[in-house]
Amino acid sequence: MMRAPLLFLLLLIATVTNHEMIKANDVEDDYKEDEVEPNLSTPTMKTRRPNYNQNSGAQTKGRVGNKPPAIQKEELENIRSEGEEKMKAHLRRKGVPLGKIRDGKDGKILLPNPDRKKKIQLRKRIQARARGYESVKREGGLAAVFFPGVSPEEFEEDEEIPMWVDLVESQKAQVPYRYYDLPVCEGPSAQKTAKYRKNLGAKLAGHDSQPSPYEIFAKRDMSCTVLCTVNLKPGQMRKLNRMMDRQYRINVSIDSLPVLLDNSEFKTAIRGYPVGFKAPPDFKGPIVKGARPSYFLYNHVKFVISYRESPGEFDGIRIVGFEAKPISINHNVAKDHVNSCNAFDPVVNKAQTLLPIRPNLGPTDIVYSYEVEWVERDDIYWSNRWDAYMVSSPDDKVHTVAILNSFITLLVLTLCTTAVFLRTLKKDIARYNSFELDDGEKDTGWKLVHGDVFRPPRNFPKILNVVVGTGAQIFTTIVLVILASVCGFISTMDKGQTLTAVIMVYLLSGWVAGFISARLSKLIDDSEWKRNIILTASAFPGMLASIFMVLNVFLTFDKAATAVSFFTIVLMFLLWLCISAPLVFLGAWVGYRFEKISVPVKTNKVASAVPENNLTWYVKPPYSMLISGFVAFSACYVEIFIILDALWLHHIYYIMAFLIIVVFILAATCAQLSMVGTYLQLCDQDHRWWWRSFWNSASVGCYLMVYSLWYASSILRLVGILPVLTYLMYMSILSTALGMFCGSVGFLSSLYFVRKIYGAVKFD
Repeated sequence: MMRAPLLFLLLLIATVTNHEMIKANDVEDDYKEDEVEPNLSTPTMKTRRPNYNQNSGAQTKGRVGNKPPAIQKEELENIRSEGEEKMKAHLRRKGVPLGKIRDGKDGKILLPNPDRKKKIQLRKRIQARARGYESVKREGGLAAVFFPGVSPEEFEEDEEIPMWVDLVESQKAQVPYRYYDLPVCEGPSAQKTAKYRKNLGAKLAGHDSQPSPYEIFAKRDMSCTVLCTVNLKPGQMRKLNRMMDRQYRINVSIDSLPVLLDNSEFKTAIRGYPVGFKAPPDFKGPIVKGARPSYFLYNHVKFVISYRESPGEFDGIRIVGFEAKPISINHNVAKDHVNSCNAFDPVVNKAQTLLPIRPNLGPTDIVYSYEVEWVERDDIYWSNRWDAYMVSSPDDKVHTVAILNSFITLLVLTLCTTAVFLRTLKKDIARYNSFELDDGEKDTGWKLVHGDVFRPPRNFPKILNVVVGTGAQIFTTIVLVILASVCGFISTMDKGQTLTAVIMVYLLSGWVAGFISARLSKLIDDSEWKRNIILTASAFPGMLASIFMVLNVFLTFDKAATAVSFFTIVLMFLLWLCISAPLVFLGAWVGYRFEKISVPVKTNKVASAVPENNLTWYVKPPYSMLISGFVAFSACYVEIFIILDALWLHHIYYIMAFLIIVVFILAATCAQLSMVGTYLQLCDQDHRWWWRSFWNSASVGCYLMVYSLWYASSILRLVGILPVLTYLMYMSILSTALGMFCGSVGFLSSLYFVRKIYGAVKFD
């Protein structure tokens, strides 16, 4: 009876954690006999790859064109002979006997169908990446598999290289869109070339890499090539103008290398190229029908691909750089020809030939084009091709300064804590145990409240158990994910994979929350233990689900790429129901099986009064929370700034070893601040330390939220209601999680501290 749920659970985990499932197709139908016939039809403007100009240089290798029949027949025979020779050489390298692939009638080599050539090549490229994992593992180790793109891939001359399009993103509007949701040329269908599944993190982040409409061939320069013609409607033009206002950028990649905007002038690394641009007020552009437009579309892209070739080291070429130069040009179309797209006149940005976007003029035909330039770079090796992407990212020196800042803060705090514990506290314990108090002298200080120090909090004791247990679960998740990244099991370059790892580790760490919550519930003699377990399992996930559902409604109406489907929502619910909740119950069951946490003193039946008027100002809330939160946040604010850049500005964050150091420094800082604050509070005869010790450390989350508001207004400069709402909701989740993590560390440290100091004193 237990086999079916177990199999269902294993199947569910395998479905979520699988990064890329390739469906192998039958390769026997890749080759079939096909007689090549000349295509004498005249291309029109609506074809995907029209031949507008026979002398434009846009023709690809093997295209016959409009020539006399005799010449066409001769060229076709040459093409077929050349194809047979290439096929024979390829099969010899693979070790396939030629007799097994000949036709029984005439013995001809079975050539690929030209109509399916593009889909077959794309499918083979995807399948080769999956089949190559085993060989990569043997040659480069496990790191070559866990880090995508660390294993070099060589390409032969004239081999088609697939280019992938991803999200269209903006720093000012944190609402990405899919590339093919824009009015652009249609690309090949990835479903017809290979079947693959995105992981859960990629679905939640909206990443959906698809084949681009551009054809790229290794070492083949292509002059201006017409891609297609798209009729833009006024609504689509208004959307494009809004995207230009918010500076949206198109992200494409080739050989796992993201495109960079041409940075030769400013020497900066900007990933992706803009959709278009909004002209400044003093811009002297073209006048269209009596008005000067303000928005111009980049309808032409020049791709500059750098490669390295070393016959002594490897066969073929390796791609070491990928840049794009966007150009806006109002193509000169005459009948079935595009006169402005040819091999003789270079396509450049000129003020009088820019392509304006004006919705008030009605539907407009837009001609998209592109060109490709291959540049050999012997000075760039494949191993350091990512150096250009690290220009805008902080280097090791910045991380080192951040670590030193955090370490100095921790060192100063440790010295203060040591002075308190080794001098003041040691003297107190020695005096309380000396039995030399006069008859008229009474106990003072923290010993006076020994009968109330372990009294459970009066307000919301169950909520305290829940947030401390959840904070311990978050702490476990953070540490395990960072350690996995340091060891090479998770690639931070793949944000979808990292998000999937965070979700799965959090679900599997549910037993930690259940165990801690159950132990605290038993400490305070809570009779409603069932409600405590249910709240621990559902409180924080329920808050996340509520925020996510509300935000997903707005994203769905806006057709954003981050809007998830109903199936993904159901899958998340099943993951919580089948993995997280059972583990929370299991941890709680183990926690209740343990003995109750022992306390060194008995609790009085009647609580003693707290001298409110005699309390020192810095132990009162909110001053204690402001001071503790500021000190703890100052120990990690530099690293938080770098992390925010990686999250919202899409910078590359790769030094995870520094992050684990900062996490432990933050935890140690919160622990010491909480213990010192609890000691000062008990010295003022205030025994209400339970919630206070939690909030003193949890206030770091409040500082993060305030810091995120400054970051949004000064760095991101968000535009629009939905981007601001998206940013605030996500940052509120991160701030809450950080607050519970720090608060749980502070409370558990104070609990340990209080048990130790009262256990060292003798009581009557």
